[in-house]
Amino acid sequence: MSVGTIWVLAEAAEGGVASITNEMLAKARQLSDDVVAVFGGDGAAIAEQVGAHGAGSVLATGDLGGALPGPSIAGAMAAAIAGGAAPAAILIGTTYSGRDVAGRLSVKLDAPVITNIVDLADEGGLVGTEPIFGGASNVKTKFTSDKPGIFLIRPKSFEAEATGGGAAAVNALEVPDLGATGTAVVTNSFVEASEGPKLDEAAVVVSGGRGLGESDKYELIESLASKLGAAPGASRAIVDAGWVPYSYQVGQTGKVVKPDVYIAAGISGATQHLVGMKGSKTIIAINKDAEAPIFGVADLGIVGDVHKVLPQLLEALAARG
Repeated sequence: MSVGTIWVLAEAAEGGVASITNEMLAKARQLSDDVVAVFGGDGAAIAEQVGAHGAGSVLATGDLGGALPGPSIAGAMAAAIAGGAAPAAILIGTTYSGRDVAGRLSVKLDAPVITNIVDLADEGGLVGTEPIFGGASNVKTKFTSDKPGIFLIRPKSFEAEATGGGAAAVNALEVPDLGATGTAVVTNSFVEASEGPKLDEAAVVVSGGRGLGESDKYELIESLASKLGAAPGASRAIVDAGWVPYSYQVGQTGKVVKPDVYIAAGISGATQHLVGMKGSKTIIAINKDAEAPIFGVADLGIVGDVHKVLPQLLEALAARG
């Protein structure tokens, strides 16, 4: 049973679209027979990928010519909706670009946004599930107006699975005159240099926390991650302390990860951190406090000093070649 047309905001990434796009498409096609990807750029560049993940068509603005994407995409979507192309719901990823588009679209449509969504269900209309109190409880929210429901989706909430469908049909999405707002352009972009897999896409993640004692000891995390072909992560505590960049943070206010293996070293397991990693398939915790909350979600726990355990793990890995 279809809830009506669902638009999914597609975000560009190296080699196609971002993983959050494919995740949202997977959920959208479970709920609707008419899934449309909305893209700020050349729709032909993503038609095959989004089609393979469930989109029947793409609404694309075409080349934005260096313009700031948010105003153009939100303006084009609002104009299309005002012209009669009203979807039942719009799914947008909780990313920097996604939040920008959602906020602008909310103002243009005079419609609210439901944020931090981790699940969607058809209960006589789309109902979004969002965790509150640091993930200790969930609430369900449903739009009651006749305007499109705007849902901001948390990354890794849904499994991205290809359907094997063909390339989606590409249709033009006209960008209206945006006035002064449309004059903003992107003059430069900074991409933080990194080696190894991306934190939110890695099959193995090794994270460190305040139990490491001092910033220099984070080298143990990076060494273990390198040996395992993993991505290094961190708790909010050591990010706030300035030991590592914010891009390393795992948790409610950082990145949500769902690797095959998550190793938490010197992390006590505050709710804020658990929200970001408890969906991992296998969780290994290393902490000298046997009562640390992290052991409550761990599949394997090592009660011990990380300064002794991690060097021994590295030695064992080195001995295996």
